[in-house]
Amino acid sequence: MNSQSIARIAGLALTAGVATTMVASPAAAQKRPAMEKCYGVAKAGENDCAAGPGTSCAGTSTRDYQGNAWKLVKKGTCETIQTPKGKGSLTAIKR
Repeated sequence: MNSQSIARIAGLALTAGVATTMVASPAAAQKRPAMEKCYGVAKAGENDCAAGPGTSCAGTSTRDYQGNAWKLVKKGTCETIQTPKGKGSLTAIKR
């Protein structure tokens, strides 16, 4: 085999790999459930983001079920989540 043949085979393999990835990606995305932000349901240090002033983001909530810290949950389940401090909320709450 000469270098031209090797380059041609490598190019075909790369094209096939890219095409496979493009076809597989939408299917993988469809298998993931839709998610929503749910405030007031995260344990201290387990929030996904938005834990109020003086915090940087994920993992920075300072107390359990903090009302301005959210966690991603399956869409449609937030307001049914019951905690010792009350139910989850789609918007920040005072706690």
